[in-house]
Amino acid sequence: MKRIHISSGAVWEDMVGYSRAVRVGTTVEVAGTTATDGESVVGKGSPYEQTKYILDKIGQALEQAGASVKDVVRTRIYVINIQHWEEVGRAHQEVFKDIRPACSMVQVAALINPDLLVEIEATAILSPASGPLPYNTAPYQ
Repeated sequence: MKRIHISSGAVWEDMVGYSRAVRVGTTVEVAGTTATDGESVVGKGSPYEQTKYILDKIGQALEQAGASVKDVVRTRIYVINIQHWEEVGRAHQEVFKDIRPACSMVQVAALINPDLLVEIEATAILSPASGPLPYNTAPYQ
C-alpha cells in the first residue's frame, strides 16, 4: 500500500523525523498536535482555546489526507493538568458530539513548551467509498 506523508511545515518535523499525519490505505494517523502557530503558542492560559485550535489543525491535516473529522475513530488527549478536563472536553464535544470517537484523556508531566496545556492525537479510518486519494494517486489495493 502506498504511504502518504502530510507535513505542516513545522521545523520540528525535520528535526525529530515525523509527519503531521500519515495515510496508509484507509487509515490516517495524526501526530500529537499542539496549539502552535510557527513558534507562537495560541490560546496561552486557556485549555479550551488551545483544544479548539488543535482540533482545527487536526481537521486540516485530515483534509490533506483525503479524510475529515467525521472519519475519526479515536482521539488521545494529553493535558498537563487533569483539572482542565471539562474545558478540554467541552471543545472536544463541540467537534465530536455526533461522531463520538473512542477517547482517552491523561495527565502528563509536561509538554515541549511550558505554555502548552494540551496535545491531541487522532486516528481516522475512511470507508473504501470515501472517494479519491489526495495528490492524484492511484487507488489503494
